[in-house]
Amino acid sequence: MDAPGWAVQPGAAITTQPPPNPAEAPPPSGGAPPPPPQQAHPPVQRRPANGGRRATTGSFIVPRSGDEETEDGRIRNREAATKIRDAWIYKQISARQDEFTEYKRARFFFGTWNVNAKGKDESLDDWLCSDWGPNGEHSPDLVAVGFQEIVDLNAVNVAVDNKSQQRSQHWVDRIRATLNSKKNSNNDPNRAYTLLMQKYLVGLLICVFVKAPHKQRIKDVHSDCVGVGVMGVMGNKGGVSIRLQFYDSTICVVCTHLAAHRENVAGRNADFANVFNKTSFDIGDKAVTENIRSGSLSQWAAGSSSVGIADHDLVFWLGDLNYRVDESLSTEKVIELANANQLDELIVNDQLNIERAQGRVFQGFEEGTLSFKPTYKYQPGTDLYEARPDKKLRAPAWCDRVLWLASEPSHVTQLSYKRSELNISDHKPVMATYVVTIKDVIQSKRDEVYEEVMKLLDKFENQTLPMVGLDRINLDFGEVRYDQKVSLPIKVTNTGKVVAQFRLVPKLDEVALCKPWMTISPDTYGMLIPGEKEATINFTITIDNATAHALNTGREVLEDILILRLENGRDYYITVTAKYARSCFGMSVDELVMYSDPIRNIPLDPIKRAETREMNSSAALCVPKELWRIVDAIYERGLHEKDLFTTPGEPDEVYEIRECLDTGAAFGDYKIHSMTEVLLSFLSNLSQPIVPTSLFPTLEIDAQNIQSCSRKFLEELPPIHYNVFVYIISFFREALLYRESNKLSAAKLARICCNCLVLGNQTSMEETTSSIQRRAGMQLIMLHFLETNSI
Repeated sequence: MDAPGWAVQPGAAITTQPPPNPAEAPPPSGGAPPPPPQQAHPPVQRRPANGGRRATTGSFIVPRSGDEETEDGRIRNREAATKIRDAWIYKQISARQDEFTEYKRARFFFGTWNVNAKGKDESLDDWLCSDWGPNGEHSPDLVAVGFQEIVDLNAVNVAVDNKSQQRSQHWVDRIRATLNSKKNSNNDPNRAYTLLMQKYLVGLLICVFVKAPHKQRIKDVHSDCVGVGVMGVMGNKGGVSIRLQFYDSTICVVCTHLAAHRENVAGRNADFANVFNKTSFDIGDKAVTENIRSGSLSQWAAGSSSVGIADHDLVFWLGDLNYRVDESLSTEKVIELANANQLDELIVNDQLNIERAQGRVFQGFEEGTLSFKPTYKYQPGTDLYEARPDKKLRAPAWCDRVLWLASEPSHVTQLSYKRSELNISDHKPVMATYVVTIKDVIQSKRDEVYEEVMKLLDKFENQTLPMVGLDRINLDFGEVRYDQKVSLPIKVTNTGKVVAQFRLVPKLDEVALCKPWMTISPDTYGMLIPGEKEATINFTITIDNATAHALNTGREVLEDILILRLENGRDYYITVTAKYARSCFGMSVDELVMYSDPIRNIPLDPIKRAETREMNSSAALCVPKELWRIVDAIYERGLHEKDLFTTPGEPDEVYEIRECLDTGAAFGDYKIHSMTEVLLSFLSNLSQPIVPTSLFPTLEIDAQNIQSCSRKFLEELPPIHYNVFVYIISFFREALLYRESNKLSAAKLARICCNCLVLGNQTSMEETTSSIQRRAGMQLIMLHFLETNSI
C-alpha cells in the first residue's frame, strides 16, 4: 500500500475511529503540502421534478417474480424478502465498517476538453501535469480524461462509426505518452501509468489511467454509453461512463456532451436526467454481494446484478455540459465582463448554478469555485473570445465543468479547479485535482463482523411468524391548499418475536403504490428485528397544477387506500382522506370569469355547484376578479418599485396573498415584490396558458410582417384570453412609464410575458429547433405590443 506515488500515510489504519478528514490529514509522503482545497458550492438537495409528482421517494423494491399465496392464505414474495434482508444487512455492516476498514488518501485528477475535431501534436503537459510538482511528488494516483467532439458531429459520423475509433485511439495514445514521458515519470516503473479502460461514442471519449502499483487492487471495471442526441438516442450528444472498484471504494466517472444553444436549459437538464437514469453497469451478482458485505451500494435494492451511477461511493461528472450565462445578460456584456476577468456577475447568472440551486439538475453534486475565465467560445489558435464580424457572436460561458457526488461528503477535498491555456480548439481544457479518502477492507475483520451480524439475524429468523403494529391506519390530512405539502407519519413497530419485513404494494391490477398527489419517504419497505426502534413512514400530499386541475374538473378526489404487506404475514389497509381548499391557482380563466364569489366558496362537486348557483354565461366577468384585484393592488402600491417583477417576494406573504385571492379577504400591508410574484405565479399556473401553442407564429417574424402577424394573433385569441392578454399588456405598458425607477425594459417584460402567458406550466423538456424559433417569434410579438401604440 505504500508504493511510490500512493498518496497515503504509512500505517494509516483506522479501526474503531471515524475516517480521517482529508482536509486535515497530512500531505502525501515524500512531498510538500498540497495547495489549499477550494471551497465547493454547497450540495443541492434532490427535489422531484414537476411539483413532486412521483409515486414514491427513496429506493423502491422491484421484484422480478410475482407474489406467492400459501395454503393458509398468507402472501409473500421471496425475492423481495431477500432484497429487503440484503438491505438490512448492508445497514448493519455499514454502521460497523470502521471496525474492518483502513482509510487512506489518494490523489485523483480529472480533465475535460472539447477539442472541436482538432488534433495537433502540441504538448499536453500544461493541462495534464501542471499540478505534479517539480519532481512529480504530487502526481495523481488515478487520471480520468474526457473529450468531446473528437470528430466532426456531422450526419455521417453520427450515423456510422466512421472515424471515432481512430481518433479515440489517437487521444488515448497522446495521454499515455504525456503521463509516461521521461520528464514526468523519470522512467520509474512505479510512476508509470497503465490504461484501465477507454470508451467512446461518436465524438465522446472517456479514458481512465492508474499508476502501476495500484493495478492489482482494481477490479470490476465496466463501461456504458447513452446517446441522447437526435431522436433522443443518437450519439451526437450523450454520455460515456467507466466504473471501477479502487481498493474497496466504488468509483464512477461520467463524461457528457449535453444539449447546445443558450436558451435550451430544459434540454440540458433532460439530457442529464437521461444519462443519469439510463447508465447501467452489469457488474455481476458476486460483485454486488461483495460490495454489500463491505458496506457499499447503499441505494441498490432493485434485485439485479446491475448498478447505476448513484450506486457508487464516489461519482465524478465532467464534460461539455453546455450551460451558458443567462440571457438576462447581453452577449456584449458577457464578453466585456469575461475579458475584464470580472467573474462575480457571470457566476451569479451561470445557468448551471441557477439550475442546481433550484434543484432541477445535478441534485446532490458539488462543484468547486469558478475562479477561472469562461472556457468558451474562443477563436481557435488564439486566446481571444470569438468576436469576429464574419462569425456568429456567442456569449462566453463555462461550458466545460467537473462536479462530484460522494456518499460521504468528507471523503472528497478539491485541491484545484482551473483551466489550461491550450488554444487549438474553441474551448479551453479544464482540470480538477482532488484528495479522496479510499477504503481498504481488512477481509478477516470484515468476515468476523459479517458472521456476528448473520448470527444475530439467524437467531430471530428461525422463530415464528412476524407481527407488526401500526400507530394509525387512517390518514386524515384535513384541509390542504394549493402548492402546500402536508405530511403525516405512520410508525411501524415489531410486536412479534421474529424479524418483520414489510413493504407497500400496489392494489390489484394497478402499478403505482399510491395516487400521484402523494409521496412516500424515506422508503416504501423496511425490516425490524424484535426490540428495534420503530420505523417511521412519512406520507405527504402535494397539490400541484395537474392535481388542482383534476380536482377542479371532478376527475380526481383526495381519497386513496394503501396496502402495507407483511412478508409471510397479513396485509394492512390504510385509508387516506383529505379536503381540497379550492384555489384560483391551477384553474382556467374561462371558468374563473364565471364566478363573482370567492373561489373558496364554490363547491368542487359539480352537482352541488349546480344546486347552489346557476351559472349564467351572460353574467360572466371580463377578466377574473382575482387577476383584477392583484393588478389593481400593484398599480396602486408601487409601479415605481426598483427591480419590479424580478425580485422574489417573502414566502409567508406570498402564501397570505394567495389566501386573500381565494377567500376574498382584503390585502394586508404586503411588499410589492410579494404581490408581483403572486401575479406571475397566477398567470404561469393556469391550467391552460393565455396564449395557446397553436397561435405561435409559423413564419419568421421580421419588421415587414410583425404588424400583420400581431393583428392576426389578436383576432384568433379566444374571447376571455383576448381580454386577459390586452389587460396584462396594458398593465405592463403602464409599468414601463416608470422604467427609470423600476428598472424595467420592454425586452425584459416581453420575456416575462412569454414565460407566464405563453408557456405557463407547460414548458417542454424536449424542444425542437422549430419550437424554439416559434417561441422566439412569439416573444417578438410581445415586444411589439409593449412598444407600439396601435396595431
